[in-house]
Amino acid sequence: MYFLSIEPSTKIFSLALSSGRRVLRYRNMTVDKVLEHSIVPAVDRLLASAGVPFKELDAFAVGLGPGSFTSLRVGLATVKAFAMATGKPVVGVSSLDVIARGVAGLACDEICVLSDARRGMVYAAIYETPALRRKTDYLLTTVENVLNHVHGCTLFTGDGVGLYRNDIVGRRQVFAAQKFWYPQAKHLAQIAFERLAAKDYDDTGRLVPLYLYPADCQVQK
Repeated sequence: MYFLSIEPSTKIFSLALSSGRRVLRYRNMTVDKVLEHSIVPAVDRLLASAGVPFKELDAFAVGLGPGSFTSLRVGLATVKAFAMATGKPVVGVSSLDVIARGVAGLACDEICVLSDARRGMVYAAIYETPALRRKTDYLLTTVENVLNHVHGCTLFTGDGVGLYRNDIVGRRQVFAAQKFWYPQAKHLAQIAFERLAAKDYDDTGRLVPLYLYPADCQVQK
């Protein structure tokens, strides 16, 4: 089973092509915004590098955010178009879950993902290790409030670490290296494979981004 994973929620636009559990190719690109005219050529190059035609893809996976409104909207719309045009299944995964999966092998009692939501706020979630069971809702809150929910040795990751490290220091904490701060499609693919194997698909027509911060969408009525 070949499937394509796209993670569009941050400035690191990420793609991965997988065959079952194995990631065949992946690419991470730094962009200001994910735009329609940039996604399809990037997908074409990735597939060509692996010698896999688009028509042989069996499924699609996409990161749902929270994150950049424009990039999420464009990325999700593209994946939904791929799925509808081919009749192939799609799964959507929270980008916070994807970040947590990227550091799952590092030993700690729990993982706390902190992503910059601007305006002095963070997107956050806390996960129990090693099972990565999520212990909180997906949060839009202050770092101070998140810290009230952490217990024991906590691994902090996400780009919020770079902004709020000084607020966290003094606890039983470990900080993930910067290369783990952003959601990557190769980690999205790991989660997606588990759901695809279980035929736990999403309804393509009803799939929407995870918007915790509607005011940040900047859509004018």
